[in-house]
Amino acid sequence: MNRLDYDRALYYTHRSEWDNLLILMVRTEDHFLSKKIEHFLHAYNFEHDYSIIEKKLNSLLRYIDHANETLENDSNEIPLYSLS
Repeated sequence: MNRLDYDRALYYTHRSEWDNLLILMVRTEDHFLSKKIEHFLHAYNFEHDYSIIEKKLNSLLRYIDHANETLENDSNEIPLYSLS
């Protein structure tokens, strides 16, 4: 699991950069993240009921949050950057 993928997914979702989110969906090695992105983008483009779009978006955001919390518990991970 790559923390950068989750950060990018959150950023692209927040900025409504659907093309970049689609590219991330294809390139990520996390199959669950890829599936959540796929379901959200499909709903966003083809659903007429806003509640379904909102449900898929919330599902994607919950998964990103869960994955970030799981990665925080892994103390053996090398940090992406250091402030020291």
